[in-house]
Amino acid sequence: MDSFFWGSLSCVSNEKIIYLQNLEGNEPIPDDELISYEIPEYKLQYNDIVDVNIQTVEDLLLNGFNNRAAVGGNPQMQVAGQGGGDIYYMTGYTVDREGNIRLPIVGAINVKDKTIEEARIQIESQLKQYVTTEVYVKVKLGGIRYSALGEFRRPGKFVVLQDRMTIFEAIANAGDLTNISKRDEILLIRQYPEGTKLHRLNLNDRQLIRSPYYFIQPNDQLYAEPMKVREIGAGENAAQSLALIISAITAAVLIINVATR
Repeated sequence: MDSFFWGSLSCVSNEKIIYLQNLEGNEPIPDDELISYEIPEYKLQYNDIVDVNIQTVEDLLLNGFNNRAAVGGNPQMQVAGQGGGDIYYMTGYTVDREGNIRLPIVGAINVKDKTIEEARIQIESQLKQYVTTEVYVKVKLGGIRYSALGEFRRPGKFVVLQDRMTIFEAIANAGDLTNISKRDEILLIRQYPEGTKLHRLNLNDRQLIRSPYYFIQPNDQLYAEPMKVREIGAGENAAQSLALIISAITAAVLIINVATR
């Protein structure tokens, strides 16, 4: 009972929940300093989904350059978008185990370990064997897919329709971390062409912005562990802690009353 009572009095310090601090021992980064970083070009891997848009000269003359209007009217895209689903799952092209995507007429095109631009050039090159007129090929990733597990306020699997996303955008999309999550030991599980690697990240450290893990990649998984404070029964915030303290005191009084009878 004593351990539960004193555990309920514990709280999480601000130092453990504030993001992007200038931690002691690191070179401080002033608020107004321009932070440069290198963003490695993402290379396509197995299970990625790419969106391929092909237009001929006739398409451009008929529909203009903004030929995507027809896609926006696709009922499948509208239903998936409204339901928060993966809108490119049915309309995009998935990279198979051999690293190929299969396009109509052209057939298999190997895009594994290629950047988006390299994949576009490869697709355009193979298309020219079948199309006599000029073609315009646009290739994009079909969104960024990632998972957030553990001490997130809204854990789950997400698809974000943009080309680039920081780890803090990914966390915000999952409802932010709870106050009892270990922000200094976030586990990032990242897929590489040769396999999977696990990386430990410290969200409290401002130096994270300079790291290669500041930007989320497709198929990343984020896992946030709880602090020890959860094991001893402390609340996530002051209101919860106060409620626990009152409960502990009430329980202690009841036990004392029973024992003295």
